[in-house]
Amino acid sequence: MTTPRRAQLWSLLGDLPERRPIGAQTLDVRHENGYRLEKLLLDLNGLEPVPAWLMIPDGLTGPAPAVVYNHSHGGYYDRGKDEFLLGQSYLHGPYVELLAGLGCIGLAIDAWCFGERSERCGGRGELDTFKRMLWHGQCLWGMMCFDTSRAVDYLVSRPEVDAGRLGTVGLSMGCTAAWWLAALDPRIQVCAGLVCLTDYTSLLAHGREACHGVYYYVPGLLKHFETADIVRLICSRAFLSLNGDRDDGTPPEGVERIRSAVTPDWEAAGASERLRIVRYDEEHRETPAMREEVTAWLKRWL
Repeated sequence: MTTPRRAQLWSLLGDLPERRPIGAQTLDVRHENGYRLEKLLLDLNGLEPVPAWLMIPDGLTGPAPAVVYNHSHGGYYDRGKDEFLLGQSYLHGPYVELLAGLGCIGLAIDAWCFGERSERCGGRGELDTFKRMLWHGQCLWGMMCFDTSRAVDYLVSRPEVDAGRLGTVGLSMGCTAAWWLAALDPRIQVCAGLVCLTDYTSLLAHGREACHGVYYYVPGLLKHFETADIVRLICSRAFLSLNGDRDDGTPPEGVERIRSAVTPDWEAAGASERLRIVRYDEEHRETPAMREEVTAWLKRWL
């Protein structure tokens, strides 16, 4: 359901492409230990093809839950969706095996300027793409969010997917992508985000704008939304947020501001157990304890 506030949030994301039928090419299929992996080329936006990995666990007997995996940034422009398969130094291992073990289908796409899409961004990549989009009335973050929501459209078109059990997960930029996706797209029933729930006011108060890439900044956003206002759009679905107190991009008092602001929403909806915002004495990384929390959250709600 598109509420007025959700529609307003979409409206801040610039001139977005039309939602048209999605095209999909299967480039490769291979079988790994416990799952099938499909290499896809998706037409999500009508502007440039979007490479993707789709993982389908072995032994499914009917439609299964599915998770959109959002990759991180970290300056690793060449990694993109491959993070789903290979992991990253600040992740506690890849997520493909975790989801396969839970019996969840997984989908990971290359975000704009990452992975196989990075070569189309020109010499300076992300920054130049951001500039070009502004001239055309577009917003880089808006285009990223659009592609991710359209990835959900693709997922629900697959016969293997239970459209009533959809989730999303990610770390860092992938975390922000996860809670924005859940806020913008009510089909997402479960969200788990790691080390990037940033209260914008607290970030500015500490002068830490440089802790996030240029993709992070949406023109005019603070005239209408703080982070808590975006998170409220997820209520009363399952939202897990794990954060590090020593993460410069996520000031701890900002996490507490968000928790204080949104907890009454979940309580009023009778869904207190579906909200969990946690702080760890950690830096910008996923720990074994965080991985256990994410696993338990997906098990419980998907």
